[in-house]
Amino acid sequence: MAFRRFLRGTVPWPTLEGAVREVMDRYDLETARVVFLDADNWLSTPCVVNDELFVKVVTEQNSLVHALLTAGRNLGAFSSGTEGFFERFDAPIEMAEHELEANERMREIGVSAPEPKEAFEYDDVAVMVLEYLPDFRSLDDLPPDEVRTHAVELFENLERMHDNNLAHGDLQRENVLVSGGELYFIDATKVDEGAIEDARAYDTACALGALEPLIGARDAVAAALEVHDPDSLMAAREFLDFVNIRPEHDFDGAAVKGEIEKHAA
Repeated sequence: MAFRRFLRGTVPWPTLEGAVREVMDRYDLETARVVFLDADNWLSTPCVVNDELFVKVVTEQNSLVHALLTAGRNLGAFSSGTEGFFERFDAPIEMAEHELEANERMREIGVSAPEPKEAFEYDDVAVMVLEYLPDFRSLDDLPPDEVRTHAVELFENLERMHDNNLAHGDLQRENVLVSGGELYFIDATKVDEGAIEDARAYDTACALGALEPLIGARDAVAAALEVHDPDSLMAAREFLDFVNIRPEHDFDGAAVKGEIEKHAA
C-alpha cells in the first residue's frame, strides 16, 4: 500500500490552491466552489470548479506513472504478437496538451468529447481545463438495457476515430460517459499513428471487454458485428487476453472468444 501511495503521489495543498486560483483568474471567477473527485486516478488530481470547469492537475509523479504504465502496455502488446504502439510523455504539460488535442480531434470528426479549454503550467505542475459535463454517468452506472441501446454507437464512434487515424488507446467503462443521452469519450492516451491497425484491434477488444460484464458476450459481439466484419473481430480477439489482465477490465474472455469464433467460422 505504501508503494501504491508513492506511485500515485499527492499534490501539496499550496500548489493545488494556487492552481485553482490561477484558473479563477483566467476565467474571471470571483468565487469558486471546488469539488475534488474521489477517483482512484494515478495520472492526475481531478476537480470540478463551479460545476462548469473540469480541471486536472498533473505532476511529474503522474508522468512517471504514465511512463511505467506505457512500458507495461507495450509488453502486453508484444505478448499479443505485435510491436508496442503506446507512446509515453516526457513532461506533465505534454500529457495535458495531448488530452486537449485528442478531445479537439474527436470533436472535429463528430465524436463527442468534453470541450477542451486550455493547458498551462503552474509551478511544477501542468493544469488542464475542460468543459464539465453535467449529470453524466459512466457505462458502469447504466442498467443493462440502457447499455444495449448505446452498444452499437460505441463501436461506430471507435470506427469513426480509426477511419481518421485516431485511436483511443485506453477504452474502459469509466472513460465512456453518457450525458443528455449521448456518448462522450474521455482520457484518450497516446498511440503511434503508424500502428493504427493494431490500435484499432486493441480498441475493439477493450470495447468488447467493457461491454461483456454489462450485457453479456453474445450481445457485445452482436453490437460489434453491426460495425465490424468477422475478420476485424478475429484481429481484436488476439488482444483479449492482454486486455483482461489489466486491472480496469474483468470479463469472460472465453465467452467473447467463443462468440467471435462462431461468427468467423
